[in-house]
Amino acid sequence: MTLDSTRTEELPIYASLIRERGDVVEEARVVAEETQHQMTQALNGVAVTPHEPGAH
Repeated sequence: MTLDSTRTEELPIYASLIRERGDVVEEARVVAEETQHQMTQALNGVAVTPHEPGAH
């Protein structure tokens, strides 16, 4: 079973872990997208200004 094919409301254990510990998968996705954007800019010669951890 994949998470894509099942809503989180149907996975009570997963939902309770998110409530207790935060959505680590979502946080990792956001960081990966930011990193990809920064690498694209770096490869295109655009200066990248670093963000402080946790600042969005």
